[in-house]
Amino acid sequence: MTTPNILIIGATSGIAEAVARRYAAQGCNLVLVARSQQKLDVIAADLVARGAASVRTRVWEASDTAGLAGVAAFAWDVLQTVDVALIAHGTLPDQARAAEDLAYAVEHFRVNGESAVLCMLALSARFERQGKGTLAVIGSVAGDRGRPSNFLYGSAKSAVEACASGLRAKLYKVGVNVLLVKPGFVATPMTADLKLPAKLTATPERVAQDITGAVERETGVLYTPWFWRFIMLIIRQIPEVIFKRLNL
Repeated sequence: MTTPNILIIGATSGIAEAVARRYAAQGCNLVLVARSQQKLDVIAADLVARGAASVRTRVWEASDTAGLAGVAAFAWDVLQTVDVALIAHGTLPDQARAAEDLAYAVEHFRVNGESAVLCMLALSARFERQGKGTLAVIGSVAGDRGRPSNFLYGSAKSAVEACASGLRAKLYKVGVNVLLVKPGFVATPMTADLKLPAKLTATPERVAQDITGAVERETGVLYTPWFWRFIMLIIRQIPEVIFKRLNL
């Protein structure tokens, strides 16, 4: 049995690091991509200690769209075959500031929407030629319906969802699965300043367990934890005439 090969972009995020730890415990080969070499080095050392067969790193900034081809080439040069690629980078913009500062809004929309979409496109070409594997991307339940509190973030994640849906239909025909991960509230450094409802908030480890399980099952869309599928089903069904009056 060959050792699985894993590529993680945005590897220093809370969810991505938890996923990497699960794969390290399985003895996988990993390529980690993020913007901070210092953080990558710390995580890589931890993953080796946890049992990873090998860990290689590469620095990449989400705004560097021209560098994406080099990131993909590096991963395939190192691993030869990529079994799972996870796109996990993102930010959580301040909606009120975005309404006043358009440069700030553009920056965060590009990181959460444009950058993730271009990552999917860059990696999908490699997966299509490879003819197998899983391309996974972290979206959000916020992409299911725009809400006053975070519609900039939600609109970016909606773009990610639309791209993932189209790529899933395209790559299915050549044996590649596209997994869209839609977390609800997750206790990570990105959400540390938010007052999240404890009963609806998951740990990164819980979400990582769900992600690796979904990869194994070749799931197309994963709501995590599971109950968010039903919460968002209800929210999507609220008539617009009522929804616009709610404080969501």
